[in-house]
Amino acid sequence: MAEFKRHSRFLTELDPAVVDRVKQLVLASRNIVITCHVSPDGDALGSSCALWFVLKALGKNATVVTADCAPRSLQFLPGVRDIVAATRNGDRAHELIADADLIFCLDFNDITRVDRLSDSISKSQAKKVVIDHHLDPRIEGEIVISRPEISSTSALLYIFMWQAGWTRHLTRNSAACIYTGMMTDTGNFSYNSNDPDLYLIIHDLMRKGIDKDNLYKLVMNTSSESRIRIMGFAQYRMQILQPHRAAVIMLSEDELKEFGYSKGDTEGLVNVPLSMPEVTYSVFLREDAKDCVKVSMRSKGEFSVSRICEEHFGGGGHTNAAGGEFNGPLDKALQKLLEIIPTYDKYLQ
Repeated sequence: MAEFKRHSRFLTELDPAVVDRVKQLVLASRNIVITCHVSPDGDALGSSCALWFVLKALGKNATVVTADCAPRSLQFLPGVRDIVAATRNGDRAHELIADADLIFCLDFNDITRVDRLSDSISKSQAKKVVIDHHLDPRIEGEIVISRPEISSTSALLYIFMWQAGWTRHLTRNSAACIYTGMMTDTGNFSYNSNDPDLYLIIHDLMRKGIDKDNLYKLVMNTSSESRIRIMGFAQYRMQILQPHRAAVIMLSEDELKEFGYSKGDTEGLVNVPLSMPEVTYSVFLREDAKDCVKVSMRSKGEFSVSRICEEHFGGGGHTNAAGGEFNGPLDKALQKLLEIIPTYDKYLQ
């Protein structure tokens, strides 16, 4: 235990004045809303639910409000069933935001990322605290804690809570939420995971009683029949663009319906081609509607997929993980992608 105490100060340290200001805002608040980006992933939900548990332990009236529901693959996460999703209970979601005097915005850097909640949050008179790890934050708030060098918002939230003295309120459930967020945003610590702080955090979370092996099984090694079938189908049709060291996977709206697609069924699909030595980056195009294609990209090494998403798909992210959208049908999205891919060959190592 003494050895851990000597090394317990994180390499990442937040401005103590900022941490104290957030604590003051929480202390002065009665109704607190926590929100995250649309189509929430493990990091968005993990950080949101973990903060919810801690604020409740501090005696605050807190609620997680999201634009839509958690994917089926993350329904096991503690606290998820208490989330108010606008797709299921829109009136309640907007009412909670209107009544809030403090709103935590977690894991997104632009107000448009909360989709149908953006107007309500923008118009709210509540104080806003942003905690996020994406590049170029474009959200106005009383406090903006933006650290793109941190691999996940969950890890950043933990560091904040540690400095705030709140980690003593973490339980096994809230610790599991933090760990899930860290694990999913690093592919089970297979990328963006060389930060020593991550493993100090894991040390503490395990002392809170998390079962990391079971969390891995639930997140990474549990699948529905529809997920297994749709993943296999998509990989079979994968295109390898050998001169450009790129892989492209596509699924149309009709194909998603045919396989009984449920949100989360394609989680991790974009990472699969990266296991091939000849592939430097992977692109997944998912047609959610006839005029809307979700674009997900992953890469290895120093090749930046964030650059591609920012310049052509109205999105962004990190060097090795980014996303965006294409407004149009799937075939046009593919056409655009094939046109721009050669222009990025100069960045290949």
